[in-house]
Amino acid sequence: MKTVTVHASNTYDVVIGGGVSALLPARLKTLYPGGRVCFVSEDRVAPLHLSALETAAKTAGIDTAHYIFPHGERSKNPAVLLSLLEFLAQEHFTRKDVLVALGGGVTGDLTGLASALFMRGMGLVQMPTTLLSMVDSSVGGKTAVNLDGGKNLCGVFRQPALVLCDLGYLKTLAPEDFADGMAEVVKYGVIADAALFDRVKDGVAPDDLEDVVTRCVEIKRDVVAADEFDTGKRALLNFGHTLAHAIETKSNYQISHGRAVAMGMVRIARIAEAFGYANEPCAGRIAAALEANALPTACPYENKALFPLTTGDKKCAGNSIALVLPSKIGDCLIERMPISRWKELLSA
Repeated sequence: MKTVTVHASNTYDVVIGGGVSALLPARLKTLYPGGRVCFVSEDRVAPLHLSALETAAKTAGIDTAHYIFPHGERSKNPAVLLSLLEFLAQEHFTRKDVLVALGGGVTGDLTGLASALFMRGMGLVQMPTTLLSMVDSSVGGKTAVNLDGGKNLCGVFRQPALVLCDLGYLKTLAPEDFADGMAEVVKYGVIADAALFDRVKDGVAPDDLEDVVTRCVEIKRDVVAADEFDTGKRALLNFGHTLAHAIETKSNYQISHGRAVAMGMVRIARIAEAFGYANEPCAGRIAAALEANALPTACPYENKALFPLTTGDKKCAGNSIALVLPSKIGDCLIERMPISRWKELLSA
């Protein structure tokens, strides 16, 4: 078991290891003495893990309830968010109570936003059940739902009080869901740690997962500590994401986030090489690492079809857009350019 402490607008631990979900009741009683707990999960995860957690909480004298929604990115919308908030009101939850997000990135984002909105703020604990959410979305405080106009356009920054990454939960993942998480792991190697990239470029062994997840969380911790509210350095975490969010939206979320990130990283790396932003060839190495981790590298959509969707992304400001471009494996740069220039790069 390993612990990474994140210092942001509040300080909290990210605990990583097999079986760490057993720590939940004691941590809840310390963080929220006397508080009630609402577990928020989706219909694939809840049957696997919810009962054990509720039983443990009740045995520890904690009153619980749960809210379960249909799985999938298409549930990350304002209607489901409002349904969750109405549930909390009907069940008489208060600001002294806590939401526990049990699931992947959709669950974590939805629950985090609800915790910020209900009575202007209640407790939040993240219990990610996917590799992607363990290494990325559960840490750092970004919460959001999607709008018709694009992904993650309605949200707030809301740091959790605790993150428990139980690696045992990964045993229930389908291979394609595990691969989605590896897209984010490869991303961390490209933006900040060439040694991590080399470590996972041919895949990751089960007994190496604790160290790999920990290293990813450490990188995110450092970036969040330097730029919690995404005004500068935190943009590095968006490597591949400008195109990825457009790909997801274009596919009506039939293409998963991890696969879209893989496609986006390869395409933006090729642009970086073609226009002199890269100091060394890296697109081929990135593509090979993604393919070795069972991820696609070819995008089904042309750049001209994706361009309008990228201009509605959060990384746009006025008439400019911030792009994350690899200069070499382990080092990326943030390049802010006019939208017109971005269109030229995509067109070429």
